[in-house]
This record gives sequence, structure tokens and C-alpha cells, in this order.
Amino acid sequence: QVRLVESGGGLVQAGGSLRLSCAASRSFFSINDMGWYRQAPGKQRELVASINRGGSTNYADSVKGRFTISRDNAKNTVYLQMNSLKPEDTAVYYCNTPWATQNYYWGQGTQVTVSS
Repeated sequence: QVRLVESGGGLVQAGGSLRLSCAASRSFFSINDMGWYRQAPGKQRELVASINRGGSTNYADSVKGRFTISRDNAKNTVYLQMNSLKPEDTAVYYCNTPWATQNYYWGQGTQVTVSS
């Protein structure tokens, strides 16, 4: 059974930092590349960062240079370090495989709010 539990969100001022965590079930995490998505009000969910099992990463242009994705294979956890946050980063953040569709299982997400 798939389990994805996101945490670490909160309210932060522009320019601040947050670190998100996503704990996944071992059976899911061990075989999959992982990604972080976000969905702002009225917008579609977008993939902002991904990491494969070997540790190679990719980022959306909007977060490149500010966000860092990492994974701890021993803890079945993927992280998103977010620095220099902007109000436009405000969204609910989710983790999943980089190819996940709306028909996949999704966790509850974690809310990130950046005030100006």
C-alpha cells in the first residue's frame, strides 16, 4: 500500500527558507524516482523538482538555484530545501513520482505560504 506523508510547510516571509519532508512507504520509494509538485489556488499542479534513485536532479526554471531536492534511501524520505522564497511559491506541496497523474494516490500535501 502506497503511503506519502508530506510535512514541513508553514508561513514564512519573502526571502526565508523552509525544508519539506515526504515520508514514503518503502516499497514505493525504493523503486521510484521521486518528485515535488506544487499546486497554487486556481492553477494546475506542477512538478518543480525531481530526483532519480541515483541522485540526479532536475528543476523547473522557476525554482532553479533556490530549491534543492534530496533523498535519504535509508529513511525512505525525500526532502525539498527551499531558500529565497517568493510570494509566488505559495502553494500546497506534494511528493510523488515525476510521472504521476491525477489518478495516482496523492498524500495530503503541506501548505507553504510566503508573505511579501
